[in-house]
Amino acid sequence: MEIPDQLACLYTAELTETADGYTITVPTTEVEQGSVTPGETVRVAVLTDADDTTTTAESADTTAHQSSPPSQPEPPVDEDETRIVEIEDVGDQGDGITRVERGYVVIVPDTDEGETVEIRIETVQPNVAFGTVIDRLDDAA
Repeated sequence: MEIPDQLACLYTAELTETADGYTITVPTTEVEQGSVTPGETVRVAVLTDADDTTTTAESADTTAHQSSPPSQPEPPVDEDETRIVEIEDVGDQGDGITRVERGYVVIVPDTDEGETVEIRIETVQPNVAFGTVIDRLDDAA
């Protein structure tokens, strides 16, 4: 299966029947990590497991995450890798946030929104990485 670049998150969920139809619940962690925002319109693909006993929900408009490791995409960054990025946002803790391939989130402390920096990836997790500034290339206005 080909995974589009704009894939934001991938997780396993149950399809629940309601009075008006069916719902797929988005895990709290996807909202907390910024993969999906409440009120945002997303595209969803439903895939069944090989044994057809559970359903997987995939949000395709907003960092890649999945609870079953075999089909989880690898993070698009490696530890000690350097990148030039633009800080897109600042999180609640004051750290800069940027996104790279497939919407994968990289947290960069001591940066401001709009700033262009060269970073070194220090820690890589399945759904987020942490980097440190090597050089400030363009400060935010």
